[in-house]
Amino acid sequence: MTDLSNSKSAELTLTLSRTINAPVEKVFDAWLNPEILAKFMLPGSGMCEPKVSTDAFEGGRFSIIMIAADKELAHTGVYQKISPHSQIVFTWESAQSIDGSIVTLNFQPNASGTLIELQQVKFYSEETRAAHNGGWQAILAHLDQLLSTG
Repeated sequence: MTDLSNSKSAELTLTLSRTINAPVEKVFDAWLNPEILAKFMLPGSGMCEPKVSTDAFEGGRFSIIMIAADKELAHTGVYQKISPHSQIVFTWESAQSIDGSIVTLNFQPNASGTLIELQQVKFYSEETRAAHNGGWQAILAHLDQLLSTG
């Protein structure tokens, strides 16, 4: 039974998209620049700006230490693919993520700015996928607000 549960968890996928009111170069670069990434990587209300570091090249690591109340929530990963202004693929490692979880960001210019499609694969459960959905939606909203205003 456990194997079936684990394989089902490994099959869970989250896909969402949002148009960001900014040029594709600016949206793409925001995901690799630690100072800008820290300003929008806020998945929950009342969170402080996280501590962020990036080695923005294929095989490079990133670290995002999110701060919620008095807890530090570490998120790390490795950039697997960086195709300038079109795609970023990275592993997503945290206490809330299953081994082998990968996030793919696709960027496409459109009349309103940039369409960003985010896909994350592999979750512990439907509940953790739902929690990640809410977090990623908030992060994309913060990114849109940040880049639309300056």
